[in-house]
Amino acid sequence: MLMSDPMSATARTRTVARAAVRADLSQAAFELTRQRGFHNITVDDMAAAAGVSRSTLLRYFGSKEEAVLSAFDAHVVRFAEALRARPSEEDEWTALRRALEGVIAYYLQDPVGALAITQLILDTPALSGRQLEKQHDWRPALTEALAERAGLSGEIPVALEVKVAAALGCMNIAVERWSASDGKLDLAELLDEGLNALSSM
Repeated sequence: MLMSDPMSATARTRTVARAAVRADLSQAAFELTRQRGFHNITVDDMAAAAGVSRSTLLRYFGSKEEAVLSAFDAHVVRFAEALRARPSEEDEWTALRRALEGVIAYYLQDPVGALAITQLILDTPALSGRQLEKQHDWRPALTEALAERAGLSGEIPVALEVKVAAALGCMNIAVERWSASDGKLDLAELLDEGLNALSSM
């Protein structure tokens, strides 16, 4: 036990350090993309902007799309952790709504920056398409988190996965409306409106 703790601490430190490097590389890729346009730059351009080699960039990201979109990777982790932490007596829609508040916080802590990257993604088909694919990959982990919160084991009911997919759909529509308004509309209110529409059906 005494020997395993230092290793765990080392592993955690490496994970944090890797995440910090990924964030820095992604920010450089995003800034370059915003300046010159996604289709006008290459992986080599992104690497040069970040001050690293092409091979280093590709160790962290498998493609141009991943380099720009990695800023959203923390969303699924934050969302899943928030779901697990919700009280088991809450109904599923309330748990999903409260957990999504953590995702909304990302947009609200830096609305100007969040709006810029959101509009860039929505205006670039290669990025918006890949973002939807990533969200599809998030669904099993989020469904599992919702099931764990309820103490369910074994085969997860289809209804839970449907609710997770619907919540993600509400989030997407709210963000799209918020982006189209250039950030003038209230993102939290848009999300609430969408979730209320589904919960009342």
